[in-house]
Amino acid sequence: MSKHITPAQAAALIPDHAVVTVSSSSGLGCPDLMLRAIGEHFEATGHPRNLTTLHPIAAGDMSGIKGIDHIAKKGLLAKIIGGSYPSGPSSAESPLIWQMIGANEIPAYNVPSGILFDMHREAAAKRPGVITKIGLDTFVDPDRQGCAMNEAAQREPVVRKIEFAGEEWLYFPNIIPQVAIIRATTADEHGNLTYEHEGATLGGLDQALAARNNGGIVIAQVKRITKQGSLKPHDVRVPGMLVDYIIVDPEQKQTTQTVYDPAISGEIFRPLESFRVPEFNVQKVIARRVAQELEAGSCVNIGFGISANVPRILMEEGLHGSVTWVIEQGAVGGVPLLDFAFGCASNADAYMPSPYQFTYFQGGGFDASLLSFLEIGRDGSVNVSRLSFRPHVTAGAGGFVDITARAKKIVFSGMFNAGAKLGIEGGRLVIEKEGKLKKLVNETEHVTFSGSRAVAQGQDITYVTERCVMKLTSQGIMLTEIAPGVDLQAHILEQSEFPLIISPELKLMDAALFRDEPLGLTLPEKPQRILQEQIEGGDHG
Repeated sequence: MSKHITPAQAAALIPDHAVVTVSSSSGLGCPDLMLRAIGEHFEATGHPRNLTTLHPIAAGDMSGIKGIDHIAKKGLLAKIIGGSYPSGPSSAESPLIWQMIGANEIPAYNVPSGILFDMHREAAAKRPGVITKIGLDTFVDPDRQGCAMNEAAQREPVVRKIEFAGEEWLYFPNIIPQVAIIRATTADEHGNLTYEHEGATLGGLDQALAARNNGGIVIAQVKRITKQGSLKPHDVRVPGMLVDYIIVDPEQKQTTQTVYDPAISGEIFRPLESFRVPEFNVQKVIARRVAQELEAGSCVNIGFGISANVPRILMEEGLHGSVTWVIEQGAVGGVPLLDFAFGCASNADAYMPSPYQFTYFQGGGFDASLLSFLEIGRDGSVNVSRLSFRPHVTAGAGGFVDITARAKKIVFSGMFNAGAKLGIEGGRLVIEKEGKLKKLVNETEHVTFSGSRAVAQGQDITYVTERCVMKLTSQGIMLTEIAPGVDLQAHILEQSEFPLIISPELKLMDAALFRDEPLGLTLPEKPQRILQEQIEGGDHG
């Protein structure tokens, strides 16, 4: 019997009250046609009703791929658990899912992406859930928000704190999916799936296993169907034995605003000169200073924001390939892409399944992470996951908590405050008008990264802004460098809600950072690792 059915037929298979897991990362790999079919079926029939949906990474991007917004309907959606959520440019254009969350119409949770993938693996093996230290002393911790995004979620906790083997842990009981909706490029008649046009494989295999092993069904959206036996076994990422139904969308986009780019899927390699180098501005100054924190031969994670430009800085300096970039969607190496294509890479060395990339991150196997901040707290904590006055802009934490929990070195980057009018003249920073919103605050609105836990674990934490560089110490945040042209008292100390420690070795940031010409950057070699360093970790949770 053929597994190929129409989207409407597939939508009719989803029962009321089902738990549905969806594989996607914003526009990347989003099974948008299938989600649209569910929304249309509900409008026509009133079913399926009261679904709980799981999204390890956001489904949809609000830029031509609606994703979760297709099913963000009262009566259809009863609960949502996501690693991240689509974001909108203004309150007037706020995604429907954010409107539901803000109106407290459904319980909504922001569970770290890696933990959500772990929950699928545990559910597939029929183990009781995930026990982890990832998220302690952050918004994930029940002592804070316990992942709850609104009041409705606070009444139905998804995580609790337990003691195990004399230590404190977080416990996430399993949530068993009855339906998995995944996406690939090609299916054969038996349902074997290949991903040759995809920018990542994401977590489709783990999600399919979780549903199938618990008696559920797996629906795969693909671009095309081919004859059984025509796919090479090594190319198959999800075997047909796990796939129940196939729907076809020949128009599915590869990722946000991208119908198809073979460089994103590793089918061709772009010449290096085809990549755009950042224009000279204040943000580039920050990215350059972040680049000075790197070591050649290291594996480095990057996040969205200013730090996403650091690979282009190395390229401009003739240092492409000296660092291996790793991103949560699964790409290893190559050139991580910017803006709407963030989460993809061109010229990648490999594509790891996202759940295993998160295992790498959670265990601290990489060398450094370059991330952004919205707020920095007195204790060094960082908020990237919530601003109450702009909730639709912050799309949740994604893999931020998984990545930072045990990272050896983290470089946070951002503007020192919000709204300042800045310029660069003669190798100096010019602050023409001071910003109105302080970003160094006594207490962050949300704790996405715990400064006190970082100090306890001995993590190396640096904060890079346009006007200074700071380090986290056991005594507090220490100012170590100041930009040429900046007044220490007026432009830094008075613009922080809490006192900064001034290093006795305070120095000027490199003046070359503020000139529109290559730095002549060189990176020190990463020291060789030895076995003894690996077996003295202590914390194995």
